[in-house]
Amino acid sequence: MTDQTNTPPASDLPQAIGGPARRALAAAGYTRLEQLAGASEQELLALHGVGPKAVRLLREELAARGLGFAPNAERHAGNS
Repeated sequence: MTDQTNTPPASDLPQAIGGPARRALAAAGYTRLEQLAGASEQELLALHGVGPKAVRLLREELAARGLGFAPNAERHAGNS
């Protein structure tokens, strides 16, 4: 008998990003795509196992949901 509750899956990160990236994101506390909207691409690329392809795939998936990454830290420099 299968449990048919309406609980969300433990992770909704795209399978296409690959195992190392999924594990790195989970270790950093990112298990849901919506959580990544609070992170910058720079932060994610700093995680061992997350590369440019994974970030591109995540960016595309976020955009499909009307979300995006946070701006990189140095983008605000010079706006004083």
